[in-house]
Amino acid sequence: MRASGKAASGGRFLTIKDVPVAGRRALVRVDYNVPLDGDRIVDATRIRASLPTINYLIEGGAAVILMSHLGRPKGRRDPRMSLRPVAATLAVLLDRPVRFVADALGAEAAAATAALQPGEVALLENVRFYPGDEANDSEMAAALAKHGDLYVNDAFGAAHRAHASTCGVADHLPAVGGLLMERELDVLGGLLASPQRPFVVVLGGAKVVDKLGVVSALIERCDVLALGGGMANTFLAAQSCELGRSLVERSLVERAAALLTAAQRRGVAVLLPQDLVLAGQARTGVPTLVAGSDDVPADLAAYDIGPATMVAVADAIATAATVFWNGTMGVYEVPEFARGTAAIARAIAAATRRGAVTVAAGGDSLAAVAAAGLEEGFSHLSTGGGAALELLEGKVLPGVACLDTGPAGRP
Repeated sequence: MRASGKAASGGRFLTIKDVPVAGRRALVRVDYNVPLDGDRIVDATRIRASLPTINYLIEGGAAVILMSHLGRPKGRRDPRMSLRPVAATLAVLLDRPVRFVADALGAEAAAATAALQPGEVALLENVRFYPGDEANDSEMAAALAKHGDLYVNDAFGAAHRAHASTCGVADHLPAVGGLLMERELDVLGGLLASPQRPFVVVLGGAKVVDKLGVVSALIERCDVLALGGGMANTFLAAQSCELGRSLVERSLVERAAALLTAAQRRGVAVLLPQDLVLAGQARTGVPTLVAGSDDVPADLAAYDIGPATMVAVADAIATAATVFWNGTMGVYEVPEFARGTAAIARAIAAATRRGAVTVAAGGDSLAAVAAAGLEEGFSHLSTGGGAALELLEGKVLPGVACLDTGPAGRP
């Protein structure tokens, strides 16, 4: 029996806590798009984040069939993006066998998942090896649905994608959220609805084009907006700063200026870089120079925020009751340009210790947090970068809108 509606209609979606799971085959969309170095998983944060949902289902007596994407194989089988190494790591983390199924579709895959017993776990091969996934092909969605009798979406990091494995399959099965999905939406929804104040937002990353919408939305909600990374250059250019060879999205300077005016009108303090770390190129061992953001030599480019800016942003974070951070402050992979990002991570961790609600989102931000050994220094590490930004921008996430709603029921 279907539930009363879908989350797109405005109701609270059902989760695995609202439905019986004993004896069911739970087809779970997870986000195992993890960084790999050959067969070695560099950061298993997203795998660990899925464990509560998987363990809940196992303990409840369900057979668990997991599906995920990895990388961008563009509809073709690419052994470099196989999920086989993930299955091995997951087995260690769960302390139980995980059967790797070398296909996501076809008779052999269907037979492998049909044979699973309650408490057993299988991981299907990368769903993006098939062009039908990103196309949200109804036939692929129906084929995936044959693996289970309950669909669980726990892949918040892919919830902003309308793909066969993230929402198409919900047309064929009862569809509920996992524990990670519930946690992500509760935390990020709280930032939208009623953040404790002062609310400080720190945004970085390379390009402003990806962040204009969320900057506009957050100006309506935050008290302080600190900008860094390459995206800050476009806002500096809007203030007539000469930035040498730094990345500036010239076509967006006017829009950046309009956002600065909107922030001023609303009384939001915008912290732009006062100083920058400059170099001829972003590589290890290059000579660097710290200069004011309005004094960049023509032959140099900005690759990190400078020490005065680090202090200014850290001071703002020190006053915050809520902090949201997305995007690095510079080219953090290069040690010479990683100091700004590390300084922000430490400042936010200090805010957490004194009781602030702190959230970091996005793969680069989480990698920087992990590199600094500060994973325990945040209230919440969101597994979704793009999904978090689209949610905060006020957009509907297809992977959430497809979930069933209604009273705590029995879909």
